[in-house]
Amino acid sequence: MADSWLGVDTGGTFTDFVYFDGKTLMVHKVLSTPEAPERAILQGIKDLAIETQGLRLVHGSTVATNAVLEGKGVRTAYICNQGFADLIQIGRQARPELYNLQPLDVPPLLAPEYCLEVDTRLSAEGELLKPLDESALVALGDQLRILKPDAVAINLLFSFLDDTQEKAIEAVIPQNMFVSRSSDVLAEYKEYERGMTTVLNAYIGPLMEGYLQRLDDALGNISLSIMQSSAGTIDAVRAGRHAVNLLLSGPAGGLKGASYVAGLDQKSRLLTFDMGGTSTDVALIDGEISLTSEASIGDYPVAVPMVDMHTIGAGGGSIARVDAGGLLLVGPESAGANPGPACYDNGGEQATVTDANLVLGRLQKSAFLGGDMVLNAEAAHNAIAIIAEGLSITLEQAAQGVIRIANEHMVRALRVISVQRGHDPRDFTLVSFGGAGGLHVCALAEALGMKKALVPVQAGVLSALGMLVAAPAREMSQTMNGLLSEFDDKTLEQGFLLLQARAMTQMADELAGAEADTVYTVDLRYRGQSFTLNLPWTGLATLHEEFHQLHQVQYGHGLDIPVELVNIRVSVRGPRPAFTLPKRDGNHRRATSQFKADLCDIEQPVSVFVRDELADGQIVMGPALVVESVATTYVDEGWQCTVDSWGNLHLKLL
Repeated sequence: MADSWLGVDTGGTFTDFVYFDGKTLMVHKVLSTPEAPERAILQGIKDLAIETQGLRLVHGSTVATNAVLEGKGVRTAYICNQGFADLIQIGRQARPELYNLQPLDVPPLLAPEYCLEVDTRLSAEGELLKPLDESALVALGDQLRILKPDAVAINLLFSFLDDTQEKAIEAVIPQNMFVSRSSDVLAEYKEYERGMTTVLNAYIGPLMEGYLQRLDDALGNISLSIMQSSAGTIDAVRAGRHAVNLLLSGPAGGLKGASYVAGLDQKSRLLTFDMGGTSTDVALIDGEISLTSEASIGDYPVAVPMVDMHTIGAGGGSIARVDAGGLLLVGPESAGANPGPACYDNGGEQATVTDANLVLGRLQKSAFLGGDMVLNAEAAHNAIAIIAEGLSITLEQAAQGVIRIANEHMVRALRVISVQRGHDPRDFTLVSFGGAGGLHVCALAEALGMKKALVPVQAGVLSALGMLVAAPAREMSQTMNGLLSEFDDKTLEQGFLLLQARAMTQMADELAGAEADTVYTVDLRYRGQSFTLNLPWTGLATLHEEFHQLHQVQYGHGLDIPVELVNIRVSVRGPRPAFTLPKRDGNHRRATSQFKADLCDIEQPVSVFVRDELADGQIVMGPALVVESVATTYVDEGWQCTVDSWGNLHLKLL
């Protein structure tokens, strides 16, 4: 049992820390060090000056994500059945621009000479039609020794039915090469999605293994766990072998934190937006955090379970510019952590959303990061002035334009995960977090017709806080394809038990004898459909009717045709860490405004409050600013802000 916990979320601009020793909560931020992320983590631990004996660190990392998005993975070989070497390159032949006759020529993730074929074949029923030849295996090993890849991905047809051939190939791969086997990474049908997921696991696996090993060595006696994309944790040793499960580890922490904090006030229907320095992640939570196996990172499908969210390139560091046609554009390019926005005074000269907020007065130059980092207002004005000159408008109009465009990008993303899926945003609470989220929350809520919003306590580091409430977990799946009427309860339950046993074996050290909660679900579809719906396993007697009802709710109609089973899934989660968000001492007197701030778009100076000094139940009427060490909240005109006993800000449109 850990004596204390430290949540660490490495973002594109900042690395966030939340420390809890059972009584006291401490937060901290340092600038990220993308070239060696562990440096920022070690610096933060040093700054906090905390006791490391008995400390459990849970980490959300962007190393895997950045490697995929920037094309900086390792040299990877791909082994497949004869005739399928082009599978990864061809994909589904889906084009992002359907009518563009001259699409951009995107270089393949894998060079053709690294795509190797073996003459073996399983049938769709799992029957071995063509066994592997021993001489072919020897020749394959020789090829790999000549090519010298850093990692190897193995993806054979129907290997989810029988993994014998893939294991035979794995046995001849040189020991110094990282191996990713599809029957281990994703035992499901759809050879392209399974293959791409397996390739990505190999492509980033050595990077994650190396990074986590360096971090673990540097941490010494600190216990290290990693947040997975499914919002559960995994031990660091196993995490590197399954790196593809870490692609959304940071954002998953944010959703976990948002769900936990909102639950303190019995709020369970949430629209969340996490606005950091580089990007904004939006999601919908209706009771539970939703997972999807149809996500993508960049141009690549990733079929392992991940939190269901939508990400756009709009953050505090998003760069604003005027294009050749005289239009104002914001993002997706970001100033990142180095050099960062112009106001960071770190060599950046291009205007960003953060610079625009500073020019408008919504950010206070001396209150940023609790005063530890003083913003350069003159540099921000100079950067925005370039935009203003290019558009022949005033400085204030240019800053307002940058904010409006950034807001529109985020509103559009929030509509994608709510309105376009049949949900009315007005039935939800908008939960804002991330370092920049509080500056935009009121404007976004109004644009969506929402009247309720929540800015959680420690919103600027909520993803790191979410690491402290995440339980160890595994998500297991297996394709079992056929008409649902052809299966019986016993066969399916045996399949569930096998997956559960695998998960429990992997989690033995993490559970340390504690009990785990297990959930069985199934993926179903009408015969002839390509996509599935996931339902809880309740037994075959009721499953048909439950599927018809869910299809009716989801798509507005049902069909009188047979139902197919596609996959079975098992989710195993251990007990949640003994973390309880501490209430404030309750002795705060009603705080008064620290000072007045001039906002360019408000006629009268507005009140500025220090968040930690606000009393329980205190009401702040907008327009006003609420500042804290890791974020600023702008309470817009017409909004009312109420503080609860944990320090959360509940916003209401009057």
